[in-house]
Amino acid sequence: MLQVNGQPVDLRGLGTVADLLERQGWKAERVAVEHNGAILRREDFSATPLCDGDKLEVVRFVGGG
Repeated sequence: MLQVNGQPVDLRGLGTVADLLERQGWKAERVAVEHNGAILRREDFSATPLCDGDKLEVVRFVGGG
């Protein structure tokens, strides 16, 4: 089980941060991700594995005025 923005998320079928973003429908270019306390670079999303107990914070950028 992962914790994403304080909510439990089933880890099954997820290998990387990029997999999680895709499952949730979040576009990598429109989010910032903190993985276990470290801010990830976008180019590292597909290389960062997810493990049981990981904690992620995902912040989505939205436009408006």
